[in-house]
Amino acid sequence: MSGPCSRWPAEHGETIRQIIERAGNKWAVLVVSSLQGGPLRYTDLLHSIPGLSQRMLTHTLHQLRRDGLITRTAYPEVPPRVVYALTDLGTTLLIAITTLIDWAGTHHDEIQDNRTRFDTAEAII
Repeated sequence: MSGPCSRWPAEHGETIRQIIERAGNKWAVLVVSSLQGGPLRYTDLLHSIPGLSQRMLTHTLHQLRRDGLITRTAYPEVPPRVVYALTDLGTTLLIAITTLIDWAGTHHDEIQDNRTRFDTAEAII
């Protein structure tokens, strides 16, 4: 087998694809990035990510917890307080996410110029 997963046993392929799908999900990327500064409460996470619905945040948090990338700690207080934080594994993903964000920022203008040229050429056709 050739391709990007060829270094890994074939039986790992499905799980690797799922992990890449999760790590590349825009909401997962934004949640992990938001937790970079330390633990946050649900509402603080929700307010830190424009356009994210409560339903999608709940779903994303559940997936990230399932993969062991974040923790959820509930404090028995009135009112109840729940905070989310990166695990050590989640912090390693943050390194990759930060690298990707930096790459996008570095090449922003070039990519925007390419898009403009492409869209202009497509409009002519």
